[in-house]
Amino acid sequence: MAVVASERLARYGFGDGHPFGPDRHAAFMREFASRGLDRRVRVLEPRMASDEELRSFHTAAYLDFVRERSASGSGFLDGGDTPAFRGVYEAAAGVVGATLSAMEAILQGKCRRAFVPIAGLHHAARDHAAGFCVFNDCGVAIELLKRAGLKRVAYVDIDAHHGDGVFYAFEDDAAVVFADLHEDGRYLYPGTGAAEEIGTGAASGTKLNLSLPPGADDRDFAGMWPSVTAHLEKFAPEFVILQCGADSLEGDPITHLRLTAESHGRAARELTALAERCGHGRVLALGGGGYNRTNLAQAWTAVVENLI
Repeated sequence: MAVVASERLARYGFGDGHPFGPDRHAAFMREFASRGLDRRVRVLEPRMASDEELRSFHTAAYLDFVRERSASGSGFLDGGDTPAFRGVYEAAAGVVGATLSAMEAILQGKCRRAFVPIAGLHHAARDHAAGFCVFNDCGVAIELLKRAGLKRVAYVDIDAHHGDGVFYAFEDDAAVVFADLHEDGRYLYPGTGAAEEIGTGAASGTKLNLSLPPGADDRDFAGMWPSVTAHLEKFAPEFVILQCGADSLEGDPITHLRLTAESHGRAARELTALAERCGHGRVLALGGGGYNRTNLAQAWTAVVENLI
């Protein structure tokens, strides 16, 4: 079990007044150390993603746009949720590099499972930023896993917000098995992820979207979770990515679900068991959202404990 942790990851944040502030990394690390988890895992230092790696998912024109805004440090990278700051390009490329560092450690057999706290930026599209997400590290990882020869990659998302940047990028790709359990899009950004969205063309049926009503709790999650594992079992994925956003816990300032860290621990535990049944044990967990600092510390350490 490995965890990618570094002050370099804390550089990805949008200021103290923004929900995605730079203190999120420290909030996790304090709880991680207080539980003694830092002595039970291999701690990896992240690297920076190269432009070539970023281009595996993002368009060259979009990378140029982010680079320009990164140099000026002014304006927004989207319609108003994701402000530019000086060095945002390098900070975002560092998040992607952290995810790739963990992915490579798993593929090289240095560990079977890994967790990256500041990662899982699932709203960014191939050609634009969205929802606090500049570069989509999930999408880059999926593209590079496919280039490495994997035929089936599973992406599971339990963030309160639908992982639209991943879903639409791979909507017609049968190699990507997608399962997303999120707050109903009629009440929460980005408004997507209806049950009818099951993939298109040859990928029809490889995608699963499950909506939870506002106020849903651990019992509701437990009632829906078996549908996620059953969906994955049908396709026997060769690698599992879990986006474990903590904004689905009760008390998050921008969502309406009422889960506890137990649901996140369960997801990590059961996906680990599924990956072992598939014969490889490969699980990469990415922190995702979560804007109540106590919640994210509790949820993410529960994920790490269950991956161990």
